[in-house]
Amino acid sequence: MTFSPKRALAELRHSSSLGSRSSSSPMKRDGESSPLVAESRPDYDDDDGGRHSLRDRDRGLWGYLNTLCHPHFSDDHRVSPLSSRIPVILIAALVLAVLISIFSIVSRLNAPYLCKKDGIVLHCPRVKESPSLWENPYSATTSWKPCAERRHGGISDLPHENETNGYIFIHAEGGLNQQRIAICNAVAVAKILNATLILPVLKQDQIWKDQTKFEDIFDVDHFIDYLKDDVQIVRDIPEWFTDKSELFSSIRRTVKNIPKYASAQFYIDNVLPRIKEKKIMALKPFVDRLGYDNVPQEINRLRCRVNYHALKFLPHIEQMADLLASRMRNRTGIQNPYMALHLRFEKGMVGLSFCDFVGTREEKVKMAEYRKKEWPRRYKNGSHLWQLALQKRKEGRCPLEPGEVAVILRAMGYSKETQIYVASGQVYGGLNRMAPLRNMFPNLVTKEELATQAELDKFRKHVTSLAALDFLVCLKSDVFVMTHGGNFAKLIIGARRYMGHRLKSIKPDKGLMSKSFGDPFMGWAPFVEDVIVTHQTRTGLPEETFPNYDIWENPLTPCMCRA
Repeated sequence: MTFSPKRALAELRHSSSLGSRSSSSPMKRDGESSPLVAESRPDYDDDDGGRHSLRDRDRGLWGYLNTLCHPHFSDDHRVSPLSSRIPVILIAALVLAVLISIFSIVSRLNAPYLCKKDGIVLHCPRVKESPSLWENPYSATTSWKPCAERRHGGISDLPHENETNGYIFIHAEGGLNQQRIAICNAVAVAKILNATLILPVLKQDQIWKDQTKFEDIFDVDHFIDYLKDDVQIVRDIPEWFTDKSELFSSIRRTVKNIPKYASAQFYIDNVLPRIKEKKIMALKPFVDRLGYDNVPQEINRLRCRVNYHALKFLPHIEQMADLLASRMRNRTGIQNPYMALHLRFEKGMVGLSFCDFVGTREEKVKMAEYRKKEWPRRYKNGSHLWQLALQKRKEGRCPLEPGEVAVILRAMGYSKETQIYVASGQVYGGLNRMAPLRNMFPNLVTKEELATQAELDKFRKHVTSLAALDFLVCLKSDVFVMTHGGNFAKLIIGARRYMGHRLKSIKPDKGLMSKSFGDPFMGWAPFVEDVIVTHQTRTGLPEETFPNYDIWENPLTPCMCRA
């Protein structure tokens, strides 16, 4: 049936006339006008009802509200007391609702920008700014500021040196970033125990054979001075303790029963008595031996103070990093932004992951032999590894291959002209494995390509200082991209958040990306949409520090304040 305007109007008129004829209220039958049908009244002055209607119209809304609030002024005196209270209650409720709405709007306008986690999904407030490849929205970065710096003009609560409970000594094990975390934890434990901290020793790395000392990489004077109102720190073991070799070699001088992520109370109950008795004790092992949710917030804030303010690299390391960052920004002859990519695809990382990667049959056989030799208990007979590899990839626990990284970055919108600084060890598979990434992003450089051999020779004596250069150049980049977990990426992302959330730090969703890569029917357009939508909130935006989540990657809750 086709639509006809004339037919519709006719039906409307027909229905209106039927409605008029069917209105037969008692008032109509008594000769009075129906309230639904307007009748002609030429002389309102002779009609009392007409005069009342005019008065109501002249008084307007405020007059009507006054009538509702004060019914005894109404022309109709037959209103009951109960019905007279109802309008007052309704108006009060209306006013209350308006006030609540205004308060809610003002609260939302003044609320800080903060992303909320719902399960595994992160929901962030909307912003009016258009997305940028090189920085987070300005409106998302003005709500928070660092507040873990030392208290200027504050009164130190440290006891006199003679009143300290004793001395603690640790070996900071692992690579540079694991050592950094251990140093921060050592200062925090010294504070908990009201003990004096002996300057930590950087334990020799068995892989790199590196013998870097604390003073070879960090500014010791600044470290001790900046924390002088928090913890007493001395450069060496006290002279009165003559048998220095006894530390770490004698069980009487070593606390070895500290569990991972121990609470502050554990240290007070189990470690403090031994320190008071022996006066000097070594804590071993000390990797991840202090928790996060089970210590006072002030202790977590102290860890941030150590990490972001007290631990400074030596001036010559800082200067070389500034030079490398400047060269990255001027590679095109004009000022350009640059991306730093932490590519974790070394042979050791690939082997330890027990994930399956694209490669020749010969490569897979060699990797199986390598895993069997290095991790025999996990390898067993190798029959269960294929299923394990599939499961880990689905869960996003496998390192991204260089080719996968290239496809994700291109889907995000980065062009082949993008300047990329790569922080990485020896990539497993060499040039062949790196070829897809280099083909899509030819402006790819490492510190070895960016600096002269003579410039880097000054740092080769201490391998840790080369790692420090990578750390600082990544920290100063416009965009930082991680490809797998680890302390390096964790500390970089946390520091960039602490600096104000403006700098983008991209953390790929490896689980979701593995599904997209494994879908043979997915075209480029839906893949691009998946990548962009998935990573809108994975750029280092402000979010709460989640329970049971360490503060190194997200220091907001204990270490940042409302701006």
